[in-house]
Amino acid sequence: MSQFEQAFRDALQTDHPLLKEALEHIILTVGKQLRPIMVLLSAKMCHGVNEKTIQTAVAMELLHTASLVHDDVVDNSPMRRGAPSVQALFGNKVAVLVGDFLLARVIEITANLRNLKILNIVANMGKTLSTGEIMQLHANASQWITEESYMRVIDQKTASLFAACTQAGGVSSGASAKQESQLRTFGREIGLIFQMKDDVLDYSEQEIGKPTLSDIRDGKATLPLIIALNRAPQDEAAAIRSIAEQLPFSQHLDDDLQCIQSFVLRYDGIRYVEQQMQAHKQKAHNALASFHQSDVKSALLQLLQYTIIRTY
Repeated sequence: MSQFEQAFRDALQTDHPLLKEALEHIILTVGKQLRPIMVLLSAKMCHGVNEKTIQTAVAMELLHTASLVHDDVVDNSPMRRGAPSVQALFGNKVAVLVGDFLLARVIEITANLRNLKILNIVANMGKTLSTGEIMQLHANASQWITEESYMRVIDQKTASLFAACTQAGGVSSGASAKQESQLRTFGREIGLIFQMKDDVLDYSEQEIGKPTLSDIRDGKATLPLIIALNRAPQDEAAAIRSIAEQLPFSQHLDDDLQCIQSFVLRYDGIRYVEQQMQAHKQKAHNALASFHQSDVKSALLQLLQYTIIRTY
């Protein structure tokens, strides 16, 4: 991790004062770094971490960071990881260009690996993340998406990057085709759980670096609400939809948000999502079944458990 962190900082070096300031802000607001950790552990469980693994981890984290910078522009988000977002500090134009710079560094780093398979994984990720964002924007236009549509969106926007990290980590260390496939499945399942947990936390009252119920404020109906609407009587579900459609311009915003939160809890939207997370946890566990027991495998399984029990 220390090698990764140094390589990540090196990848964000520039002589331009404004760009340097924005990139330094990004370094100071790094997240949990789950994706590079998964790259490193996946490689180590196969044939060990090498310089290609480190650079692959950097490319994946840069790709993830670029997607967040661009997402904040699309969503007009003032906060990211408990701090002002790049677009809030520097404006939309600078934020878009910072994201573009990060993507350019991803291309440069990946090309220097001279590994066509990793290059294809990264290239497909850029396409998949963009497609996922467009799918979500289209879903938000109609707002009341189905459970199936929701799962397609989070598979594209979140799970696909986790899957790419575990797959590319294995590839960087010479994993077999079978190991590569198993690692990709493991990463995808963790990614699905991770996004579901984010959506559960959005209905909690804990401080998680963003306002709770922020998704429904922005017109995003996530799985807890989707399930509650499906389970509620038709007239009550219609009333909740009507309330949600007035956000964020309601004159009684806090009361309306509390009403929606109570509705989700009353119809067990949270409990349903937690049950789905356990089902995906079992699939992830099964994906690693044929790997020999080791400290690295234990670490990956602990990471799987963390995605479920985390509180922020």
